Amino acid sequence: MTPEEIVDKMYSGDTFSQWLGIKRLETTAGRCVLSMEVRGDMLNGFGIAHGGITYSLADSALAFASNSQGRHAVSIETGISHLQPVRPGDILTAIAEEENLSGRLGHYRVRVMNQEAGMVAIFRGTVFRRGEEWQAPT
Repeated sequence: MTPEEIVDKMYSGDTFSQWLGIKRLETTAGRCVLSMEVRGDMLNGFGIAHGGITYSLADSALAFASNSQGRHAVSIETGISHLQPVRPGDILTAIAEEENLSGRLGHYRVRVMNQEAGMVAIFRGTVFRRGEEWQAPT
C-alpha cells in the first residue's frame, strides 16, 4: 500500500481524529502534515485550547507518519512542550517528520504551528514497529 492509502485506511476508522476535524494535507513515507481549526468546545477554563487538543493533533500526525512506512507502528513514548497559548479559531498545522528509523523503533518530531507560522508546541514520539505489514483490502 502507498503511504496515502495507509493513512486513508487509518483515518476512516479514527473517529477521534474525525471529531477533531483533522484535515490531511500531505503524506509521504515518514512524514505527515495535518491541520485543524480550534473550536469553542476544545477550550479549558482559561479560554484557551486544552493542552490535550494540540497533543492529540500531534499524536495523530505521529501515528500517520510512522505507519506510512508500511508496517503497523504504535507509540511507546511521547512528550510535548506547549510554547504559546492556542485560541479558538486558530488553525493549527502539525508537521510530523521521521528523525530515525530502525527495524523495530522509529523516532519522530512533530511541530505544531498556528496560522501565523508561530510554533505553539513541539512533540516527540517513539514508536514500536510491529512485524505486521499494512495490506490492501482483498
